[in-house]
Amino acid sequence: MPFTCFFRSLLVSGAELAALLDRHGFDFFTGVPCSLVEDLITALERHPQAPWIPSVREDVAVGLAAGAWLGGRRPVVVMQNSGLGTSLNALASLSLMYGLPALLIVTWRGFAGQDAPEHILMGEISPNLLDLLRVPYRVLRHDSADELLAWARRELDARETPVAILVPSGIVATGAGAGGGVDRTRSREAATDAARPDGARPPRSSERAPRGPAIPPPAPVATTPSAEDKELRPVISRREALAVAIKELGDAPVIHANGYICRESFAIDDRPQNFYMIGSMGLASGIGLGLALARPAQRCAVFDGDGNLLMSLGTLAMVGSLGPRNLIHLVFDNEIYGSTGGQRSPSREVRLDRLARSAGYRTAIAATTPDEIAAALRSARVDGGPHFILVKVTATETPAPRIPHTPHTIRDRFRRIATAG
Repeated sequence: MPFTCFFRSLLVSGAELAALLDRHGFDFFTGVPCSLVEDLITALERHPQAPWIPSVREDVAVGLAAGAWLGGRRPVVVMQNSGLGTSLNALASLSLMYGLPALLIVTWRGFAGQDAPEHILMGEISPNLLDLLRVPYRVLRHDSADELLAWARRELDARETPVAILVPSGIVATGAGAGGGVDRTRSREAATDAARPDGARPPRSSERAPRGPAIPPPAPVATTPSAEDKELRPVISRREALAVAIKELGDAPVIHANGYICRESFAIDDRPQNFYMIGSMGLASGIGLGLALARPAQRCAVFDGDGNLLMSLGTLAMVGSLGPRNLIHLVFDNEIYGSTGGQRSPSREVRLDRLARSAGYRTAIAATTPDEIAAALRSARVDGGPHFILVKVTATETPAPRIPHTPHTIRDRFRRIATAG
């Protein structure tokens, strides 16, 4: 047997690893690609029930996994070890604090000091980072995949926190997915379509109608500004807007961004359907997306803030590309960072509903009055989404208590509701 063939026979194939993940009960796959596991991702893209969901950042992937677990799934997050740095706060103040299990498959670039310069330091400190986070981990070997996944499943069930498998170079086969006449672009387009709850998709650029002859633009016509062009003048406080939204959403589970949104919502109506985020600023939309994908038959909502959304704008593109019809995304925009002293937010100059519309939300509207908020939510509850509702509110802050529940209490009562029925 030629040496190269013998060497490849020792490697774990991407298809084999994907099948083992399936066998051990993992059913939600997201992350940011790394070339060390490209064939694993190719295999997951073709998964018939739970295709790979590409994430824009590793911490957003951790948020998706959190939402998926709250919705009853067993999630896997794939990332390069550089993504551990990106994910530190998400892991510490979300996954570990609440106890949200996820298997982290972390490729170990810079292992043994052998790699490009940008990977050497992270390769040296990756095990220490996991130790500091108190995340149990094992290192994948050629013959240990089944054993390690069985270990991971036991640890996840017992600890209810993330565990990690480090994957050095030369363990998982690479390059197999590129051969055999496989069209990777079409494969990934099909995977994205399969991840959509209803299988619908917008036309690809190659499928759009060809352009005809150039036509001179018409002469300018004076028109009345459309609703999206009109200046938005907030007239109600966030607390008043929250009260309207809570009433209209009924029993729908709601992911709350951290800060005063949580506290004011708690003061209005503390419901088990409320997942209050105490930390992890910027991840509410990612958690909500994970929940929506995990429970496609259940309407769910996100109560976001302008500062929170601006920290993870890439999630808008994920929502637009995946198109979950059951997701309602509300952003209460007071144009300031209220919890830290009222500093100015970029949303004062940037219309967030326009960003959502460009990202592919099915609807994206703005509201400033109780009647407009109620009308938007009534429509969103009937029609398929994803829906984006920008609620412009005043900067008025009303006293509100801190959330008295422990993170595990918030988790447990929410998950019971989210997975019921």
